[in-house]
Amino acid sequence: PDMYPGNCWAFKGSQGYLVVRLSMKIYPTAFTVEHIPKSLSPKGNITSAPRSFAVYGLDDEYQEGKLLGQYVYDEEGEPLQMFPVMEKNENAFQIVELKVFSNWGHPEYTCLYRFRVHGKPA
Repeated sequence: PDMYPGNCWAFKGSQGYLVVRLSMKIYPTAFTVEHIPKSLSPKGNITSAPRSFAVYGLDDEYQEGKLLGQYVYDEEGEPLQMFPVMEKNENAFQIVELKVFSNWGHPEYTCLYRFRVHGKPA
């Protein structure tokens, strides 16, 4: 609900995933990832922010998804960063998976503050 330091969904280590069921099927066009800015971080860094990640569209939560793009969250960039769908896709999805491959160096955990999916209704 807010962007205060620590009000995130944290997972152990630098690799993890999040699966989201949307309210309706959409044709994804972009994704946004948001993390707190360094200026709000108690230690002055955002090493717990995701670094390398990919987004997949799924027909159901038990399948291997269709790759929609691979991205890097820029720790020096704006707190809210938008990433367009990179892979040509003609399918609509109601389930989207965010797979994080690395963070910016935090040895214990990775924090996700906000992840949004943008698109056109199917």
